Amino acid sequence: MVLYVKVKPGSKVDKLLYDASGQLNAKIRAPAQDGKANAYLVEYLARQFGIAKSSVEIISGFTNPHKKLEVTADEETVARVLVGLEGYR
Repeated sequence: MVLYVKVKPGSKVDKLLYDASGQLNAKIRAPAQDGKANAYLVEYLARQFGIAKSSVEIISGFTNPHKKLEVTADEETVARVLVGLEGYR
């Protein structure tokens, strides 16, 4: 399953949510330096979906806050997590 996520590194807390326009956002604590935010994002999403880190891959947007990710997981599992997020419509 492909996900489009806007990442906001350097946040005080980790949080996955939808903004007012319906865009999936990930606020993460890791700083945006030396790939730390990207590595942390993969680890954070894997924890949220209950899958291995190897099942989450950044396809594009390595140096951009707008990222395209491939999540190799059961669509029902991913959907269950996404439907429960703040701002879901």
